[in-house]
Amino acid sequence: MELSTGMEPGASAQKEEKKKKEEEMATKQEEQQTQAGRHQEVGHKSLLQSDALYQYILETSVYPGEHEAMKELREITANHPWNIMTTSADEGQFLSMLLKLMNAKNTMEIGVYTGYSLLATALALPDDGKILAMDINRENYELGLPVIQKAGVAHKIDFREGPALPLLDQLIEDKSNHGTYDFIFVDADKDNYLNYHKRLIDLVKVGGVIGYDNTLWNGSVVAPPDAPMRKYVRYYRDFVLELNKALAADPRIEICQLPVGDGITLCRRVY
Repeated sequence: MELSTGMEPGASAQKEEKKKKEEEMATKQEEQQTQAGRHQEVGHKSLLQSDALYQYILETSVYPGEHEAMKELREITANHPWNIMTTSADEGQFLSMLLKLMNAKNTMEIGVYTGYSLLATALALPDDGKILAMDINRENYELGLPVIQKAGVAHKIDFREGPALPLLDQLIEDKSNHGTYDFIFVDADKDNYLNYHKRLIDLVKVGGVIGYDNTLWNGSVVAPPDAPMRKYVRYYRDFVLELNKALAADPRIEICQLPVGDGITLCRRVY
């Protein structure tokens, strides 16, 4: 004899379905809360899986020796609506160390934003060092300019507003500019990275270095084509993949791709 459960047919299945949806919603909320607590550091594009480990790096090796001007500009940039565009604090430290090891003096930066990486470069160069800096937005640059001026390094910077490619073409036309740059840092429109490379390879000296930022592009370079991505990540992903392939095949350079920040590829010109 079959005992009655007191439920109408299908009620049990409905109850199970409701329970499943509630569990899924709870999981989703937990994930959202976790994400809300992640990457609180502005510019945190680190591919480290542990946020605690990234914070450890910042607190033990980056922040203790951070120049006061770098800290001030980092905090100013944190309040800007596009703050994700800034160079991360650990990458700024890395660039500073690299430039000092290279004894770099004549440099270039394509893509300035508020000038965090620009300030790191200016502080690392000798007093007579020079940076040709290019960006399409002077307003963002001027947000950080008072900090750069207060740090006493504004005289090292030659800022040019506008697209970089026309200016690069002008530089290339004058043969005296060829092979004169010790270091070039590119953190701009990813769809033009290869166009930049075609020109920069003539301007950087043999033994000099070009650094391309964001070459791991939020980790999307290894994601399946149909993986969920933010629109801008998906749009630039193929350009980054194309760049990485081209750099690896370019016999004029030797490269080193580092998982610092969002990935930076260093290209040393060998001939």
